[in-house]
Amino acid sequence: MSSPAFAAVRDPAPSVRRYQLLTSSDLADRPRLRWRVKNVLPQTGFAALIGPSGSGKTFLALDLVAAVAHGHAWFGNRVHAAPVAYVALEGEAGIASRIAAYEIRTGRRLPDRFRVIVERFELLSIADVPALAETLKAAGIMDGITVIDTLNRAAGGADENSSADMGLLIAALTELQARIGGLVLIVHHTGKDATRGARGHSSLFAALDACIEVTRTDDRREWKQAKAKDGEDGKGHPFRLDVVEIGEDEDGDPITSCVVAPEERTADAVRRVKLPTGGNQKIIYDALRELLRDARRFGMAGAPPTRPCIEIQEAIEKTRNRLAVESDRKTERTRQAITGLVNSGALVLRDGWLWLA
Repeated sequence: MSSPAFAAVRDPAPSVRRYQLLTSSDLADRPRLRWRVKNVLPQTGFAALIGPSGSGKTFLALDLVAAVAHGHAWFGNRVHAAPVAYVALEGEAGIASRIAAYEIRTGRRLPDRFRVIVERFELLSIADVPALAETLKAAGIMDGITVIDTLNRAAGGADENSSADMGLLIAALTELQARIGGLVLIVHHTGKDATRGARGHSSLFAALDACIEVTRTDDRREWKQAKAKDGEDGKGHPFRLDVVEIGEDEDGDPITSCVVAPEERTADAVRRVKLPTGGNQKIIYDALRELLRDARRFGMAGAPPTRPCIEIQEAIEKTRNRLAVESDRKTERTRQAITGLVNSGALVLRDGWLWLA
């Protein structure tokens, strides 16, 4: 596969000194690394968000760059607002539904500095990289984040496992970043063995300034820094996908999509939870565990998909008679016990549904 014309590197003029010899003082005076998302993504360069199919990586990518467009913190990390261009190559309907769900759940529309491109785009097309760069320049969408979702769709038949083809893709991404500034973020799949990182030739990972890796184990999703320039590697950040109804189809059936919702890290949750040891709370907690073992509803109101759930009113009605109190106070005391269990972290209550933490 031949290199596109824009990827050629000209030799410097003989009279120009190409290299500088810097002292430690020179280095100290140079600009420090600047973050777009503190300790996650730098303001400039080339980054990737990778994960297997079904891990939620595209939902996470949208959530990330929506926070950048708004300038809102992301998973507790400070964000510096910037323009966003999202090149959605896996379907206009999909990205439209995800954005609609995000706006419904957050109650705010994405700002005008967030733009979406749905036309075909190929990195190795001589025309496509310059054309995209000129389009973004004309709209003032510069020096922010440009998302390519996914690298496979933008590769135009290139062999990701070939060092030569991957080199050309990296050169094209580098050229795009040079033309528009800011950070180019690719969404990419992991290989068959997810423990080996991004799919394709290892030169891709070597070229990255930052990499976010998304994993899924059963109903547990998590992202972490697989590579960070002067940032923190390896710390897991669990999240879930909440279902959001965005409308109805022509048959009157609901149309849904998902949004990202951060979850507490397991170690933190274990430390926080205080299981009941006596009194009404223990009686109600034990009764609810029995009910949930026989429950037929799972994953309600954002609970993990395999977690059994029960409606709060049903929980009260089916456990109240376990308490040895006056008949007219059983409902009140049951509500108090459930409230205490929720506050202690032993139970989760959301949108009228209960499940074990």
